[in-house]
Amino acid sequence: MQVLKMSSISPTSPMAEARKGMRPTSAWLVALILFAAAAFAVPAGSQALGQEAKRAKAAYPPRMEGCRVETYKTVGDSKLNLYIFSPAKPKDSPAIVFFFGGGWRSGTPQQFEMQCRRLAERGMVAITADYRVESRQGVKPTQCLADARSAIRWVRSHAEKLGIDPQRIAAGGGSAGGHLAAATAFIRDFDEPGEDRSVSADPNALVLFNPALVLAPIEGFDARGFGVRVPEDKLGTKPERLSPAHHVARNAPPTIIFHGREDTTVPYASAEAFTAKMKALGNRCELVGFDGQKHGFFNNGEPKEKTLAEADRFLVSLGWLPGTIAAKPAPTP
Repeated sequence: MQVLKMSSISPTSPMAEARKGMRPTSAWLVALILFAAAAFAVPAGSQALGQEAKRAKAAYPPRMEGCRVETYKTVGDSKLNLYIFSPAKPKDSPAIVFFFGGGWRSGTPQQFEMQCRRLAERGMVAITADYRVESRQGVKPTQCLADARSAIRWVRSHAEKLGIDPQRIAAGGGSAGGHLAAATAFIRDFDEPGEDRSVSADPNALVLFNPALVLAPIEGFDARGFGVRVPEDKLGTKPERLSPAHHVARNAPPTIIFHGREDTTVPYASAEAFTAKMKALGNRCELVGFDGQKHGFFNNGEPKEKTLAEADRFLVSLGWLPGTIAAKPAPTP
């Protein structure tokens, strides 16, 4: 039986207690090739992302019972929906909007259904969002980001209707969806024309699962080769313009990142570099590393439960959810 190990993890959390009994440069270049393959149909790719893509295709369009569905944006023939899971009679409740993974090419909002249901039980309005992707609408990542920020803006502008506190809206996501969630906090150059920019599209916290955070070289991490493997014409802009790490500033939203230490698609070192930059600017950023885990590890089994429990602990620490914080063990060296 495999034993899951992680660093910076507390053994208990309010959610866990409530659910007791339930079950170096060359490496980076290789990783970029794999991520490019997953994103843009290059013949090579990672097994983990291939399995994710199969699941995503089977679950689109999503079918999730008991949620409220709202269309936040229509582009041509594409109606982009939010799938909303709410506690009973929410009032000034915290919210989170999740963005699915799939290399900006495919994916399904159903990826975060379980997280939404469980967080709604804890008192959050939890939302999983659809957005345009290359395989369905022929878009580039810049347009994916435009949709992500449109979703946050729509939720904030409808906060009263949804029973949400507009100053407590988090963004979350995995892989490419984690990139989009992070980018909503830092990159404002690709917003949809004509939207009401008096309503902020910036989230108030970030919950990220093996996110793509560094798309071009930064201090302490060499990402040379990204512009060759995923060139400007594929991204829709220069890599650094779409790279969250290149836009980090002071007063960024508090952030937690879950990342497998054996991730060869989005290397763990990239999350370390992003975290270091966040902390250097005085921002709160927790990186929770999972020993022996690869890309997409959070989608199944024990890692799914543990990442959700840690996300719960993080939200409790912000004062967004009820509960007390257990003392955290020292990080694994």
